[in-house]
Amino acid sequence: VSKKIQAIYLWWHKPVIDQELLQSLPNLKVIANSGAGMDHLDLELVASFGVKMANAPHAVSSSTADTGMALLLASARRLVEGYHIAISSDMEYCEADFLGVEVTGATLGIIGMGSIGYKIALRAKAFAMNILYHNRTQRKEQEEQAVSATYCKKIDNLLQQADFVMVVVSLTPQTHKLIGKRELELMKPTATLINISRGAVVDQEALVTALQTGVIRAAALDVTYPEPLPRDHALLKLKNVIITPHLGSKTDKATYMITEEAVENILAALKGLPMPSEVLPS
Repeated sequence: VSKKIQAIYLWWHKPVIDQELLQSLPNLKVIANSGAGMDHLDLELVASFGVKMANAPHAVSSSTADTGMALLLASARRLVEGYHIAISSDMEYCEADFLGVEVTGATLGIIGMGSIGYKIALRAKAFAMNILYHNRTQRKEQEEQAVSATYCKKIDNLLQQADFVMVVVSLTPQTHKLIGKRELELMKPTATLINISRGAVVDQEALVTALQTGVIRAAALDVTYPEPLPRDHALLKLKNVIITPHLGSKTDKATYMITEEAVENILAALKGLPMPSEVLPS
C-alpha cells in the first residue's frame, strides 16, 4: 500500500520518520504531528522529499500552560512532600517550619513567549505576579500591556530577578542546554526552575549540582532526558524536585483538539491549500 499513502499522522513520535521510510512512500505529501515540538523530526530531510509538515500548537497551548502553572504552584507550596507527610503512618501533625514560598506578588520569568508562554503569563497575572519574559522577538506593546509583562532582551536580566523561571522554548541546536551551570548560578538561591519544554533545554547534570548545593531552591520538571530517567538517576533522589511524566498536553479535550488540528492540516495539504500550522525548516 506504500504508493497509496499520502499523509502520516504522527502520534507520540511514531512512526519514526527516517530516510528509508520516506523513500518507501513516493506519494507522501504531508506529515502532521500530534503536538507543538518538532525536535524528533529531521525537518531538512523531510523537506528534501517535497513533503510538507505541520504541528498542533493551538490544540496544546492551554493544557500545557495549565501544567506549567500546576508545577509552579505544587513546587512553591511543597504539595508532593506535604502529601507524603499527610499519608505517612506516623503522621500526628505537620511541623510548623514546613514552609513553602509565596506565589502571589512573586516575579515570574518566562523564557519563550510563544502561544504557550503567553497563556502562562495570562494565568500568572491572576496571581498578581510580576512578569518578565525573554524571547527572540519582543511582543507587541498591547500584548505586553494585557499581561503586564516586561521584555528582557538579555536572558541574564531575567534570571537574576525571577523567583520562578519557566522554560517554554522549542528544542533546537540554539536552545540545547540553554540553561546550564552559568545560567543556574545567575538565578536567586531562593528561585525555582520549571521546565515544560524539552528535557535537553536544561543541562541536567548542572541542575543536579545546583539543587544539591543550594544554588537554586527547587525545580519542577515535566520533561527530562531521557524519558523516563534511569531509576538510579540523581534527580529522582532529591526532595526539592518534582518530576511528572511529560503530562503537558495530556487531557481528554486537548487530545481531541490535537487530532482535529492534524486532520485540518492534512486535508489542506492534500487539497493544495495553505496549512494552518505549517512548519518550515529553519
